[in-house]
Amino acid sequence: MSDHALTIREVAERFAVGERTVTGWIRAGELRAINCGRRQGSKKPRWRITAEAIAAFELLRTPNPPPPRTKRRKQQADLIEFY
Repeated sequence: MSDHALTIREVAERFAVGERTVTGWIRAGELRAINCGRRQGSKKPRWRITAEAIAAFELLRTPNPPPPRTKRRKQQADLIEFY
């Protein structure tokens, strides 16, 4: 991965998703991005995503193996059988 920050389009191509999906990840806080727009409160932000943010995002999205299943013990019956 190069040292420059990626655009939303480049991130979308990398993960094979749409640009709206990447924007949704940013708004949800899953993917950290920097707004490089001219004005702070502008209606159309220009997001840039760093390599560190991509690495952190990929770690969050990596599936973990399921926990090992524990076997149930058979409960002892409280019955005493008489013959």
